[in-house]
Amino acid sequence: MPKMDIHTQKILILDFGSQYTQLIARRIRENKVYCEIHPFNMPLKEIRAMMPKGIIMSGGPSSVYDKGAPMIDKKLFGLKIPVLGVCYGMQLMMKLQGGAVLSSKKREYGSAKIKIKYKTSIKNIDALFTGFLKTKEHEVWMSHGDKVEALPAGFKTSAYSKNSPYAAVAHVTRPLFGVQFHPEVAHTKDGDIIIRNFLFSVCGCKPTWTMKSFVRTAIQEIKNKVGNERVICALSGGVDSSVVAVLLAKAIGDKLTCIFVNNGVLRKNEAETVVNLFKGKLKLNLDYVDAQDIFLKKLKDVTDPEKKRKIIGNEFIYLFEREAKKMKGVKFLAQGTLYPDVIESVSFKGPSAMIKSHHNVGGLPEKMKMKLIEPLRELFKDEVRALGREMGIPEGVINRQPFPGPGL
Repeated sequence: MPKMDIHTQKILILDFGSQYTQLIARRIRENKVYCEIHPFNMPLKEIRAMMPKGIIMSGGPSSVYDKGAPMIDKKLFGLKIPVLGVCYGMQLMMKLQGGAVLSSKKREYGSAKIKIKYKTSIKNIDALFTGFLKTKEHEVWMSHGDKVEALPAGFKTSAYSKNSPYAAVAHVTRPLFGVQFHPEVAHTKDGDIIIRNFLFSVCGCKPTWTMKSFVRTAIQEIKNKVGNERVICALSGGVDSSVVAVLLAKAIGDKLTCIFVNNGVLRKNEAETVVNLFKGKLKLNLDYVDAQDIFLKKLKDVTDPEKKRKIIGNEFIYLFEREAKKMKGVKFLAQGTLYPDVIESVSFKGPSAMIKSHHNVGGLPEKMKMKLIEPLRELFKDEVRALGREMGIPEGVINRQPFPGPGL
């Protein structure tokens, strides 16, 4: 990830395979704090170099006693960086700190009620639950088989449920916290308060991760990377490629050329809409390739959908490559890679783990031997839409629904 001023404070999420890991990141980003997801086995040396303001250990499907269960170096807890363990993350923290974790007789999955157990003379115990009423039961979402049986030395209970005497815990002097439930899901009614308390009260973060700051720093980053070279961008008219194109145009102006290929199986008036917007209204350099006859001829009498996709994909690559060769000094290819694509390519294992190795414009980077520019690779889809609005892209483009790359 590029090091820009909006990244001077960040939260590190260590992924233990939870289906909710990306949701943790979304909740943090919604609070205007930058965060990154990395595999649980990220080396301690790299964590130190990253200098996060705080660390969240995600949940996961494993038991801490499983053979090959995800493990971390317990020296992590001695870095003097605030750590919040969620579900499996909490159980692992307790085990590595000398507590007891046992398989529960009753698996707890679903809604549960917790009560806050304030220790007002000990600041850490209150930290996550500032703003909660002690007299009230609070609805949370549980999903675990193991449970903490005994706390390590120095830890105290901050919340409990009928089935979990240690539903939330904290160390009395060190910034170490654990919750047995999932504060990131909507079913935990006041979960966002817990996340905000951790981000702002415990970690001391400031809400500086905004699309306005992202535009400013991303433009400078693109300028530094491109220099006097030229960039091409495959423009489909969809959300991601449109935002990439406008961002690059703001950064490098005429050194960007967008290529739009009309394959004849687009939405009604798609080609005219794209050309009128990007060439007419937004004044971008746009190379419009009308290849309807070529595609329709190759698709004649083909009925198998997979064969159609391959024909369209291969022909698109050929035409894109042909157009690119007509241009001199093109050294970069712009892609609309998003953060979920990056996560899926690097996560170690588990449901949020590696699903695919990612190439956004299938085949183009290998075929064309260009350097990639992926200015959206830190963003989730909703952030891309917010970025588009920040740059003045019309709502009709920002809110477009997904459409199959190969067309109808």
